[in-house]
Amino acid sequence: MSRTPEPSLSSGVPPQDEERRLRELGYRPVLARRMGGFGNFAISFSVISILSGCMTLYGFGMGAGGPAVMLWGWAGVGLFVLCVGLALAEVTSAYPTSGALYYMADRLGGRRWGWYTGWLNLLGLLGAIAGIDYGAALFAGAFANLQWGFEPTPGKTMLIFVAILLLHAVLNLFGVRLVSVLNSVSVWWHLIGVALIVGALWIVPDHHQSSSFVFTEFVNDTGWHNPVYVAAIGLLLAQYTFCGYDASAHLSEETSNASVSAAKGIVRSIWVSWIAGFVLLMGLTFAIQDYDATRNSATGVPPAQILIDGLGTDGASALLIVVIVAQLFCGNAEVAAASRMVFAFSRDKALPGSVLWRKVSARTQTPVAAVWLSVTVAGVLALPSLYSATAYGAVTAINVIGITPAYAIPVFLRLRAGSRFQPGPWSLGRWSRPIGWTAVVWVAGVTVLFCLPQSSPVTVDTMNYASVALAVVLFLATVWWFVARRSYGTPTTAAYSDREQAELAEGIV
Repeated sequence: MSRTPEPSLSSGVPPQDEERRLRELGYRPVLARRMGGFGNFAISFSVISILSGCMTLYGFGMGAGGPAVMLWGWAGVGLFVLCVGLALAEVTSAYPTSGALYYMADRLGGRRWGWYTGWLNLLGLLGAIAGIDYGAALFAGAFANLQWGFEPTPGKTMLIFVAILLLHAVLNLFGVRLVSVLNSVSVWWHLIGVALIVGALWIVPDHHQSSSFVFTEFVNDTGWHNPVYVAAIGLLLAQYTFCGYDASAHLSEETSNASVSAAKGIVRSIWVSWIAGFVLLMGLTFAIQDYDATRNSATGVPPAQILIDGLGTDGASALLIVVIVAQLFCGNAEVAAASRMVFAFSRDKALPGSVLWRKVSARTQTPVAAVWLSVTVAGVLALPSLYSATAYGAVTAINVIGITPAYAIPVFLRLRAGSRFQPGPWSLGRWSRPIGWTAVVWVAGVTVLFCLPQSSPVTVDTMNYASVALAVVLFLATVWWFVARRSYGTPTTAAYSDREQAELAEGIV
C-alpha cells in the first residue's frame, strides 16, 4: 500500500513490539527502553542546537559571505537537510537499532558498506562532541571575561573544555532516563532562549540594521575572489548546525514505539530547528551595531559582542548564560548518541578493544566504557586548538565531513535496493525516490565542498584539515578491516553465541 509522508506521521499504525522487532534484527535487548517519543525528538533537537551551532560559527559566517549568505544559506540548506532527514527517517523506521546508519548500510549493501559507514558516522559523532563542547568553553570564557575580566587564552579555554567533557560523562552515567529528562527541558530552554534573545535585541537597542543589509549584504574576508565559491564555503554554518539528527536513530533501542517515534524525531527536530534558527540569525544580524568591531570582539565570540552592544554588559551576561546552558544540553545529548554508536559498533566487534566498549552497566543499563571513550577521543580531537586559531573550524569541518556522507549512504543503498527494501511503519510512499535522490545529490555536493580550503592563501594555519581527517579515518578503517573482518558483522553475518548474548544481557560483556 502506498503511503505519503504526512499521513504516515499520524496514520494510527499500532505500536510494534519493539523488543521482538529488535530480536528479529538479530539483537537481544540490553538497554533500558525508557524514552518516549518527545524525548526521542528532544535528543536530536538538542544535538542540532541552534544556540550552539548558529552562535559558535556566527563569526565564521560574518567573513564567509556575511549576512546574505548566513540568512539565505540557512533557508536553502535547511530545505535540503529536511530531504536528507525524511529519507533517513524512512530507513530508520525499518531498522530501529543503536547502530543506526552502519547497521542500515550493512543490511542494504553488505558488510563493507556497513563497515565504512560506521567509521564515518563515528568520526562525525566524536568530532561533534569536540566542536560542541569546545564552543561551549569559548562562550564560558567570553562570559567570564565580561564578569571578571578573565582572559580566555587557549590554555584556559582547554581547561574549561575538559571540565565540560567530564560533566557530560558523569551525567550520561546516570542512565537514559536522566538524559531524556534533560533533553526534554532542553527543547523548551532552546525555544524560550531564542525568543528572549531575539525579543531583547529587537526591543532594547536604539539602532538596527536595514532589511537590505540583513538580506543582501555580502562580505568576503576569506582571501578568495570568486563570490560563488565564498558563498558556498559560507554554507558551513548552516550545514554544521544541521548535524546530529541521527541521535534519534542511535537512541531507538531505548525508545518506546521506536519504529515510528525515531523517524518522527529525526524529521521534527530538523523543521523546528530550521524555523527557530532562521529567527535567531535574523535577530542577531539586525542588532549588529558595528560590523568590524563585532567580528574582532575582545571576547573572541562575535554574538557576545552583539549582545553587549545592544543590551549592555548585564543584559549580555544574562543571555550568555542562556546560550551556555543550551550548549551544555547539546553536548550532553551528543555524548549520549556517540556512546550508543560506540556500544553498537563494539557489539558487532568493529572497534579495537570491542570487548570493553560494549559493556553495559547492570544497574543503569548504560554503556559506561563507551561514554568514557567518547569524551576522551573528543578531548584529543580538540587538542590542536591549543596551537592554532583555525583548529576549531577544522574540528567542526571534521564533524560535517564525517557524519554527512554517513547520512546519505543508507539512503543511496535503499534507493538501489528498490522493491527489495521493506519499509517500516513510517514511510514516504511515492515520494521516497525523488526525496531520496535529492538527499543523495545534496550530500555528495556538500561533502566535496567542505573538503575545499576555506581561506586563501592556503598555509599550515589556514589549511582545511577535514579532507586529511577523512583520508586518515578511511585509511585506518581499511587497515583495521583486514584485522577484524573475520569477527565483524551484524548478526546476519557474524551471529553471537548463546553465551555472548547472555553475557551482554547481564552486563558482563
